[in-house]
Amino acid sequence: MAEIELNVMIGQCLNRRIGCLVEVETAVSAGQTYRDNFEAKIAGQFTTQQAGIKLRRLYPTLEA
Repeated sequence: MAEIELNVMIGQCLNRRIGCLVEVETAVSAGQTYRDNFEAKIAGQFTTQQAGIKLRRLYPTLEA
């Protein structure tokens, strides 16, 4: 989810050269305010059980 939000922020306000830190802070703040007011949601969340199935090869279970 964090990667999705970072990619949205990059696409909205960080996709150009920015000359100083103050401009970065202003752009990020404006982008965040927009996203907050828009009440953007991330679709595709799943339960822990579903994650265990979908991500089985990445997170193998340890047999005791």
